[in-house]
Amino acid sequence: MIIFPAIDIRGGRCVRLTEGRFDQETVFADNPAEMAEKWTKAGAEYLHVVDLDGALAGASRNLEAIKNILTVAKMPIQVGGGIRTLDNVEQLLSLGVARVILGSVAVKNPVLVQEACARFPGQVVVGIDAKNGEVAVEGWGVSGGMQAVELAKRMAQAGVEHIVFTDIARDGKLSGVNVEATAHIAMSSGIKIIASGGVSSLGDITALKKYEDLGIEGCIIGKAIYTGAIDLADALNIAREK
Repeated sequence: MIIFPAIDIRGGRCVRLTEGRFDQETVFADNPAEMAEKWTKAGAEYLHVVDLDGALAGASRNLEAIKNILTVAKMPIQVGGGIRTLDNVEQLLSLGVARVILGSVAVKNPVLVQEACARFPGQVVVGIDAKNGEVAVEGWGVSGGMQAVELAKRMAQAGVEHIVFTDIARDGKLSGVNVEATAHIAMSSGIKIIASGGVSSLGDITALKKYEDLGIEGCIIGKAIYTGAIDLADALNIAREK
């Protein structure tokens, strides 16, 4: 199972939000590349980067910070946040980003997702953010009018191979990952799922790993590794156990 250390960028700085709320922000580093270097040295094998300004603007806004991360990170990175056009997808991939994450556009323009998957096979991830099972879009501020499981099934038909599933009611609260909902989406859609939101202990990673053979590909860890609640090296050891 892959552990994805999270780097959320707002105003060029590395921050963490609680429940996706921009009025509940904690700054952990002025330079996101420094955090990328730290997680690289700790042994991470894949980074999860979110352009929070881009999520609000509907287009990438922290390209310089992303370029700097790519310079120091000795591993692939996946990037999300406001990516809503094929040109934006191509722009990020041309920089050296391994995978791009499409969020709101998956609800509003599924045809674009299908086109992106056909054009960039294996490099398109869909981010499904949900609260109480219902999809949220546009920086988590608007209801998508659809259940997360239904959207995952539609994305499977569109050719999507990976989904990041975030339970936003738990995100940034260190309240424990929603293992049951994550596993349900994996088994219902047949797509590889990356769990996100609320990871607070090594027990969460152990619980998710039980479903690895059923489709849980990995786990994004944000606040827990920034506050020290989880040691990244310990998390990686559990994830790599056979």
